[in-house]
Amino acid sequence: MAASMSQTMQIVVNGEPRRAMPGSIADLVRALNLDPAKVAVERNATIVPRSTLGQVALADGDVLEIVHFVGGGDHADTWSVAGRTFTSRLIVGTGKYKDFAQNAAAVAASGAQIVTVAVRRVNVTDPGAPMLTDFIDPTKIVYLPNTAGCFTAEDAIRTLRLAREAGGWDLVKLEVLGEARTLYPNMAETLRATEVLANEGFLPMVYCTDDPIATKQLESAGAVAVMPLGAPIGSGLGIQNRVTIRLIVEGASVPVLVDAGVGTASDAAVAMELGCDGVLMNTAIAEAKDPIGMARAMKLAVAAGREAYLAGRMGTRKYADPSSPLAGLI
Repeated sequence: MAASMSQTMQIVVNGEPRRAMPGSIADLVRALNLDPAKVAVERNATIVPRSTLGQVALADGDVLEIVHFVGGGDHADTWSVAGRTFTSRLIVGTGKYKDFAQNAAAVAASGAQIVTVAVRRVNVTDPGAPMLTDFIDPTKIVYLPNTAGCFTAEDAIRTLRLAREAGGWDLVKLEVLGEARTLYPNMAETLRATEVLANEGFLPMVYCTDDPIATKQLESAGAVAVMPLGAPIGSGLGIQNRVTIRLIVEGASVPVLVDAGVGTASDAAVAMELGCDGVLMNTAIAEAKDPIGMARAMKLAVAAGREAYLAGRMGTRKYADPSSPLAGLI
């Protein structure tokens, strides 16, 4: 008889949430069709000696990393920004979730290695209140401080100076908004802030309009990545102008990531099929009926879109072209 959900435990294996039956780590490894004698296991950030895998019992909430050796010459499809290399091309935000626990679970399910974080005043009336760092470890996930809510270059610069003082961050996300209704970027203020921040040693990844001329100006000003919007922030409308995103990708000498407007997995796949280096999203995951499930879907969509881009899509035609030859029909 199949095991009931009450008999299983919730664990995380190599960044993926999964259910597991009670037992030892060795039992889990075998259930994954792996040989315990040929893997190394880290449990909750502590190495478990291979000789004890059969004696160490799994516990609900365990976070496991299981690794083995692979053949040399297997080059992972990575991307780099400001000299830092990542395997995940999905960046997720940390707003709008039910709570920090749900946010952390979504990040784990997405496989993201970078999360954006807003810089806000400390709640001095309740200094013991939970903090994001209690749930998402900044030593394991890269925090990307952003300037969400800033409407002038001065406010954005001031915010990021405070962020660097608080956490030592130099890789940052810059956005300077033009108005509250559309949340479109004010490109004149954005360009001015980029120049100042770059001169102060910051490495700004910059939210911008989907304008190939503006993105080249940002590069010249010191942007280490350009992040054109696909549609208005939080709209879920998907990529509205594929032509300009493609032109930005073709002309850029820094990474290009679609930022804002993604609503579902197909939108993320489109961004990657256009040749973008990555996708940043928040609302699409946080406001889904099942944020954890949507995080997994976005991870798969980004990977699928990237594979499709590398494979090279077929050409489009005006008329039908049969897969089977018409000659020789009976």
